[in-house]
Amino acid sequence: MKKLSLVILTACSILAFGQKVSDYKYISLPGKFETFKEDFGLGDMLTKTLRSKNYTVLPADKMQWPSDAQSNPCNVLTGDIINDSGFLRNKVLLQFKDCNNKVISSIKGSSSIKDFKEGFQDALKQTFTSVSPANPIIQAQQQSAPKTEVVSETAVKNNVSSSEDNIAQKFSNGKLDLQRIQIDNSQFILVGSNSSSPFATFKATTKSDVFRVKLQNGESTIGYFENGNIVIEIPKGNGEYAKEVFLKR
Repeated sequence: MKKLSLVILTACSILAFGQKVSDYKYISLPGKFETFKEDFGLGDMLTKTLRSKNYTVLPADKMQWPSDAQSNPCNVLTGDIINDSGFLRNKVLLQFKDCNNKVISSIKGSSSIKDFKEGFQDALKQTFTSVSPANPIIQAQQQSAPKTEVVSETAVKNNVSSSEDNIAQKFSNGKLDLQRIQIDNSQFILVGSNSSSPFATFKATTKSDVFRVKLQNGESTIGYFENGNIVIEIPKGNGEYAKEVFLKR
């Protein structure tokens, strides 16, 4: 029980901090970048680039957001450009925060061009190569920042035990016996009873019953439900994939 509880709590932590900018569809930009005296054309430049990478750019005013973004603001990232200039170089930080004001990406750009407008634009342009195209997943519903609480060991055990009773399901491929543990309504893990880390971590995609999968060895692949069973496409060394079926028990 202790080991499984640790796996669940660790997985929750990894998933909470493992988000990428490309997991989102919406990015909200402020009307003014506070660390700059003027815009220098950076707002238009960032907006055009994000749209070219299939993001939907939203204004800071939430009343102007589409209904799905208003109903779940955790589907929206906040973008910002920060003036990080030194004595001889124009430098910027392109930063993205989630709905809990947690930085999930901070990308540095630097230019030796001394003119402010050209220099800042040149520095910002360098950050764009690190922004992957949008490939959104549905974010878990989180309308407010998590509260800091002191939780007793007994409470943690009771919570984990209750979670196992309600949502733990057993699957096997004949060699491995795993439990499916639901982390939230868009993420779950497969874990062995004697393992200290998940065998596989599943994140929802925009297609029903299809998931992005992170394997225990760090490899990324896809998985899906098939007739109530879980299928993972296991990467092979030659660039091909093997279909691994975990039957529901």
